[in-house]
Amino acid sequence: MMETSRRLFMAGSIAAGMMTAARPLLAESPAKKRWKCGLGLNGFMSSADTFKKNYPIWEVLQFAADAGFDGIELVDGWPMGSYPGPNETERIAALRRLYDYYGLRIYSMQTGGGDAHAADPGVRKAWLERFRNDLRLCKSLGGEFIGHWPGGGLEGNANVDRAIECLAASYREAARICADEGMYMSFEIEPPFIFNTPDHLRRILDAVDHPACKTNYDPSHFDLMSGSTGKPEVMLRELGVQHIGHVHLTDTDGTLFGPTSKHLPCGEGHCDIAASLDLLWEGGYSGWVMIDGWMIEDVYRAASKGKQAIDEALVRFQ
Repeated sequence: MMETSRRLFMAGSIAAGMMTAARPLLAESPAKKRWKCGLGLNGFMSSADTFKKNYPIWEVLQFAADAGFDGIELVDGWPMGSYPGPNETERIAALRRLYDYYGLRIYSMQTGGGDAHAADPGVRKAWLERFRNDLRLCKSLGGEFIGHWPGGGLEGNANVDRAIECLAASYREAARICADEGMYMSFEIEPPFIFNTPDHLRRILDAVDHPACKTNYDPSHFDLMSGSTGKPEVMLRELGVQHIGHVHLTDTDGTLFGPTSKHLPCGEGHCDIAASLDLLWEGGYSGWVMIDGWMIEDVYRAASKGKQAIDEALVRFQ
């Protein structure tokens, strides 16, 4: 009798926990929202590496659920090991169950590397096969799109112009693969990359010229790529909101920190975050706005301030 009562208590506790975790999402289904709020695991990974913080994954997911986030963007290698293979059905199912428990959607995952713009066609072909497998995995996990970061060097190319040609050729095929799966890709260039100017970004988008290939808007990167003026929304307006496939929301002071633009909690840098959000809304952006806590010591605080900025913007838009 005592064992039966204990099992019933445990079952009830788990069910209550699942309902509590999902409660922030019950008010409005994410599918009905024009903007869905995401939290990136990349911030927790980088904070753990840089500041030696400890972020148990269940603690992160409970925080995201309680704070009203709709979903999570995965990052390869954190918290434990690489992504499952696209055919590892049991691992994929287990990963989905973990996030489902907290009422959170795995909506995207990050991939990167320089092979997409390698001079060697064989290397680019191998990258496309990996991309196809990563996309299959992302879709199996419930993702809407996949992210790519074209880091690395010239990868055998004579100059950046040739590297852009190679990258665009890879992205054209990758975009077709995405479209066939009913998904899209969103890439992001950063100031320390070889692709690191507004002109580079426009040339890549123009050369790919496919609706399934979009780019990220990250105020910290746009700020540094346009002179560190504190007005990244100017570059966004010139580029066109229609090209944005994902938003990585963060503030910055216009400097580099470690391997990329310095990220700061919203309201603690020199950017007008409200101006960026206003322009995205006016320009018709619909999709995910992710709070990007890259190399910020207190990721929870950054996530809370970013979520507050989004919530305040949505009140203005009503």
